[in-house]
Amino acid sequence: MKAIVCKSYGPPENLSLEEVPDPVAGDNEAVVEVYAASLNFPDGLQIQGKYQFQPPMPFTPGSEVGGIIKSVGPGLKKFAVGDRVMATPGIGGLAEQIVVKADALRAIPDNMDFKTAAGFAMVYTTSYYALKQRARLQPGETLLVLGASGGVGLAAVELGKLMGARVIAAASSDEKLAFVNRLQPDALLNYGDGDLKEKVKALTDDRGADVIYDPVGGDLFDQSCRCINWNGRLLVVGFTSGRIPEYKANLALLKGSSMVGVFLGRFRKEEPAEYEKNFAELLDMIKAGKLRPIVTESFAATDYVAAFNVFTERRVMGKVTLEFHTES
Repeated sequence: MKAIVCKSYGPPENLSLEEVPDPVAGDNEAVVEVYAASLNFPDGLQIQGKYQFQPPMPFTPGSEVGGIIKSVGPGLKKFAVGDRVMATPGIGGLAEQIVVKADALRAIPDNMDFKTAAGFAMVYTTSYYALKQRARLQPGETLLVLGASGGVGLAAVELGKLMGARVIAAASSDEKLAFVNRLQPDALLNYGDGDLKEKVKALTDDRGADVIYDPVGGDLFDQSCRCINWNGRLLVVGFTSGRIPEYKANLALLKGSSMVGVFLGRFRKEEPAEYEKNFAELLDMIKAGKLRPIVTESFAATDYVAAFNVFTERRVMGKVTLEFHTES
């Protein structure tokens, strides 16, 4: 089978698409034939050696896929050959086949295709965990979403609306905001000129946002600390800007606000029952037609460099996937 392999840290041009041995399912595992694999911001960091968890070389990046079970190992009870599944293997997804443990497999709802399935799990479980458990977002509160046109940002806008919040979608260009506007946020904010604080205050009658969802970091985080409402919660989701900011303790004191970390992997490990409950609720929303994930760009597996560069050039709007097989 073919897989995209990282043998040295660097840009996506360092990767190679090559033949590797077919995987074999072990105890309580399945081999999934990958139809689509999602790309996420951490994948780009990982191939550069900049992520907090680095697998040993050589490795195949890719943390989530959609496909069909090709074979099962001993002990696997809930799935069978031919089942349509989404999978979150954590690593190895950018390949024609991958071995996945039972607890990382989910049946795909009938109204979901493989590309959508491949890009669903990480962004929606991250944003739902952030808003539900970490922010405890309440109906009527104002939610400011930074980087709203990206995968987790779009999910946060969509979920925030479903949870009854007043949602301000913020992005760096009018093009990105026009894209986000299909989710009908209550307000749009362009911070491309570097100004976030005053614009947020203007949209909130000088009170600031109750919850700020921040996957960007850097200067926007600094300004977020100054445009958050009393008892506000600043959600630290990631640092796509490249700079990890510092939290000024005096601002927390003056604002009565909290900085709250959002780390999905640790949540899944420490509170597996809550993680599973969240996932089930999200799938119910899909089945009911309440969530409509957006996959905007899909590349052939051979075009992996172009797909990765959507992230390195900060052009992401929605989800980006690679196709290894074509869905009939």
